[in-house]
This record gives sequence, C-alpha cells and structure tokens, in this order.
Amino acid sequence: MMSPPPPVLRVVLTAALLLSSRVLAGQSDPRDPDELFAKGVALHQAGDTIGAIQYYETVLEVQPGRVDALSNLGAAFVKLGRYDDAISRYRAALAEMPDHAGVRFNLALAFYKADRIAEAMPEFEGVLEQEAKHPGANLLLADCLLRMGETQRVVDLLGPLEADLGEDRLFAFLLGTALIEIDEVDRGQALIDELFREGESAEGHVLMALQYFRQGNSLKALDELEKAVALNPELPTVHALYARALRENRDHAGAAREYLEELRRNPNHFESNLWMGLLRREENRLDEAMEYLKRAARMRPGNASVVYAMGRVHVAADRLPEARETFEQLVEVAPRFKQGHVLLATVYYRLGERGLGDQQRAIVEQLRAEEKEEQREGDEDIGPTSFGDASSPPESE
Repeated sequence: MMSPPPPVLRVVLTAALLLSSRVLAGQSDPRDPDELFAKGVALHQAGDTIGAIQYYETVLEVQPGRVDALSNLGAAFVKLGRYDDAISRYRAALAEMPDHAGVRFNLALAFYKADRIAEAMPEFEGVLEQEAKHPGANLLLADCLLRMGETQRVVDLLGPLEADLGEDRLFAFLLGTALIEIDEVDRGQALIDELFREGESAEGHVLMALQYFRQGNSLKALDELEKAVALNPELPTVHALYARALRENRDHAGAAREYLEELRRNPNHFESNLWMGLLRREENRLDEAMEYLKRAARMRPGNASVVYAMGRVHVAADRLPEARETFEQLVEVAPRFKQGHVLLATVYYRLGERGLGDQQRAIVEQLRAEEKEEQREGDEDIGPTSFGDASSPPESE
C-alpha cells in the first residue's frame, strides 16, 4: 500500500467533521439529531471511531441524507480502512450537495487510499475545477499522474504552482521527477538543489538517482537509492526505483524483493507488476508470472510490453493457441516491433501454419532492411519506460 500522504495532504479531522446547526423542521422523532451528531463528533475527535460511527448512523436514521453526518461517517470508515463503505457515504453526501469541494476531496482521497487511482483522478480534477490551487488535490493528482506514466501532465499541472508550493518537498519530488523524465534536466536539477538545501532527504537522493539513470550510470543510481530507502522507506516509488537499479546491476533476486516491497505498499504499481511477471517467468514460475502480468494489463490495456511478456509466458507454458492470439495482438498494436513478428512466426511454424509463418518472416526481413537503410537499431527493446527505463525485459537464455 502507498504510505500516508505528508501532513499537507492528510485529511484533517476537524476539516472533515462538518459541524452543522441545522435542525430538521417538524422533527417528530424524540431523538435530537443535533445532539446525537455532537456526541458523534466528540467521540470521533477523542479517537473512538466505532462509537462515533454508531452516533452518525443514528443521526442518519432520523435525518436521511444529512450531509455532515454522511461525510463524517465516510471519514470514520476511512480511518478503519473500510474504503468501500467510505466511498458510498461520500457519494451519498455529494448526491445531496454536488458542489461541496471538501466532500469531493475526501471521496477522491478514499479512492486514492484504496489504490483505485483511475477513479480518484477525476474526483481530484473535480475539486480543482472549484479550487484551482487546492494543495492536496494538486499534489495527489500529480502523484496519480506520475504513477500512470503521464509525466508531461504532471509538469503542466504543477509547473504554474511553484510560487505557492515550491517549498513543499513532495511538490519538489513530483515535479522534479517529471521534469527529469521529459529531459528538462536543468529545472529538475534546481529542484534537487532545493531538496538538499536543508540537508539530506530521500526525495533528493531519488532525483539524483534519476539523473544517474539518464546518464546510463546505474551503479551510482543504486548508491543514491540505497540512501533514499534508508532515509524514507515509505516514499512512493522508491522501492520500484531501487529494484530497477538492482536489476540493471544484475541482482535479480534483490530486484524481485524490492518490487514486492513496492507492491506491498501499492499493489497497482504498473512497473513493479510488469517486472515481477518478467522475473517470475525467468524463474519458470509461470502461473505467478501471469498473475502479475494480468494485473499490469488491467492497468494499461493493450500495452505492448505487457502483451509481449504474456505471449512469452504462454510460449514457455507450451500454450501455443494462446501465444498465437497474444502475439497477433502484439503485432497489431506494435507493428514495427520486430521481435513480436519473430515470435509470432515461430508460433505459426510450431502450429503447422507454414504459410502464415513465412508471411511473418517476410515482415521481419522488411523491418531489418528498413533498419539498415535508416541506420536505426533498438526496435527490439520493448520494456518498461517509466522513470526513464529504456532497457528491454530480461530475455530467456
């Protein structure tokens, strides 16, 4: 699971507990909903979450649709990790008050904490439509975008906010990471310098590691990431980056360990799922490999790296019809990926489809001729590209 957001992003209980002085006109129920609500708030603030839930639910029996009770009940369920229950209460509150930015932010945060990133993003965007400089919504949306590999959107979102959020370390980390990803190294370096101004920080070491990755120096990146993990093992993506550095230094066992650490904090981290699938395939743990790859495919349907890896798992398991279907999908989404055509031809030949195999072989020869003519190499390197990773997945020996 992802670590809790830094203080600027935490839902402040007193902000979530929306005190209300409304009294239901003509209330015939002998229970006083305002008194019940006040008791729930007192218990909530005292840390008795279960007791608070009981009072909020009683309030809602008397006043169904009461927004402050629904919102506080959602906050209480978040506290217990009951995210589905929280989401349903926040949605009910928004049905009553669609323009309430605070409730929408709490709904987005519940999705975020539940690792339902695709659902969190439009809710954060909805908050920003009402409050363009909302710090929590901006930073959490940027984190969602970064995790989805949309680095240019991170720059577009956070770049104009530097005057307002420039001293926030998470802001510097998110924007700096995105800037380095899109090769705006000078601006990224300025944020690195800012992070190191008050001494060592995990964020600063991560950004230095990204610089070293860009230079092709994975050994120095490994050193920086070891320091980052020691300083803050809960920093988002730090274990995935550490895994990449270990992998590029041929420590595949260490890389698997760190990818699993990232997935323990964030089960929907795309790169970690993809590489765990690739590494488990290398270990011939094919069922495990496919489960990781299926999860990656749910996050990025049609991604060429994932389709390629799934096809290779099918080949390793001698599931040739499934391999055929997968590689046919691959060459459709990535028609210039030569290795996809090579493996599809191999599968056709093994299935006795010689004519189809010859067609794929001819495509391979044409791609080779075009590569030679254009003096362009490297089309075979399909692999995860987040964080500047241009290396190909590990190949079978």
